[in-house]
Amino acid sequence: QVQLVESGGGLVQPGGSLRLSCAASGISIFSIAAMGWYRQAPGKQRELVAGFNSDDSTNYADSVKGRFTISRDSAKNTVFLQMNSLKPEDTAVYYCKVVRIGAIYWGQGTQVTVSS
Repeated sequence: QVQLVESGGGLVQPGGSLRLSCAASGISIFSIAAMGWYRQAPGKQRELVAGFNSDDSTNYADSVKGRFTISRDSAKNTVFLQMNSLKPEDTAVYYCKVVRIGAIYWGQGTQVTVSS
């Protein structure tokens, strides 16, 4: 049974930092085709924030380039999102996503709120 457990969200002031973690269980790292982070703000569609492609290259939304960094610990089946210089417009629920051939898995989401 595949499960993605996210953590690290919270309330921070503008300019602050957070590090999100997503631990995957029930799936081999070798069976993962792609993985990454999405976010969804109220009234808006879910959008890609950062992700690893199958060839280990990375993608970032233009709005977070230079501020966010995606990384992973393959031995622990964990992906991270380091978020620096946070802005109020980064406020959203952040979701971990893992893609395997024939299936897509989502974490439960973790709330990130950036406010003064």
